[in-house]
Amino acid sequence: MDVSATTWWVTIGVLIVFLVIDVGVIARRPHVPSMRECAIALSFYVGAAVVFGLWVWWNSGAQYAGEFYAGWLTEYSLSVDNLFVFLLIMRKFLVPEKLQQEALVIGIVIAIILRGIFIALGAAVINEFASVFYIFGLFLIYTAVKLAREGSIEDDEFKENRLLTWVEKRFPVTPEFHGPKIATRIDGKRMLTPMFIVIVALGTTDLLFALDSIPAIYGLTKEPYLVLTANIFALMGLRQLYFLIGGLLERLVYLSIGLAVLLAFIGVKLILHAMHENNLPFINGGEPIPVPEIPIVVSLAAIVVILGVTTVASLVKSAHDDRSKQAPTGC
Repeated sequence: MDVSATTWWVTIGVLIVFLVIDVGVIARRPHVPSMRECAIALSFYVGAAVVFGLWVWWNSGAQYAGEFYAGWLTEYSLSVDNLFVFLLIMRKFLVPEKLQQEALVIGIVIAIILRGIFIALGAAVINEFASVFYIFGLFLIYTAVKLAREGSIEDDEFKENRLLTWVEKRFPVTPEFHGPKIATRIDGKRMLTPMFIVIVALGTTDLLFALDSIPAIYGLTKEPYLVLTANIFALMGLRQLYFLIGGLLERLVYLSIGLAVLLAFIGVKLILHAMHENNLPFINGGEPIPVPEIPIVVSLAAIVVILGVTTVASLVKSAHDDRSKQAPTGC
């Protein structure tokens, strides 16, 4: 895919404009967004992603458009899993509802910056070492097995990472929030507020999720431009999604299983690709292995089916459980 420097800069510029508007609106009026507000914003971001995919199709062909859509859907589904952890972080630090929006958007901005660095590093490694796809594939399969065994995260399972623990020990933190401020001065002493800790928790937690999502999307496309834009579109609607389906998340009981199947599928696809372009001397004498590769059309269809079945099965199971709880019990 031939992406000019101008296209790169225009894309980054548009992203910055959207983020500035998003941050500016929230900073001016911290509040709990209504369902209507979230639905409109989320519809805009989803629509923008669809239109962007059509532009890729028109400009570079159906193959790259399919890669973008597959990557975007995969990142979006993995981002939904992030929301479970975001909910736990908000509960753990008792973030007031009207401040949750600001914490989310700043955490997402940090995540976009850190993911951009990860994507650049991933592209550099892939260009130098094609065999890294073996590692990516095996890692995704390992993650899938682990996710399937452990299931979803329960309320008491969130643990602070080392960076968060270090920040809390190294710097004084006020016991209460001071609006959206990340730092304040008390009795002449500069102190951080819990808002700063929450933002660090959100940003670094999302970065940990990137360890799975970046290899996964590189299994669907090797174009850094598509990898970056798919991540951006998946993250930009995450704040609205958090408030829109916060209660629905608990009903997606099979989400972990669905994501495990998705990651395993992409892991297998990566290993097949690595075998097809094999150059490791201890595997088949360093010669490519004639194995079939999974076309992007098949990948896109598989992703849609996996996510669709996961969602429908989860909602059916949740509805059945609700009816069971409401049913009268005999003596």
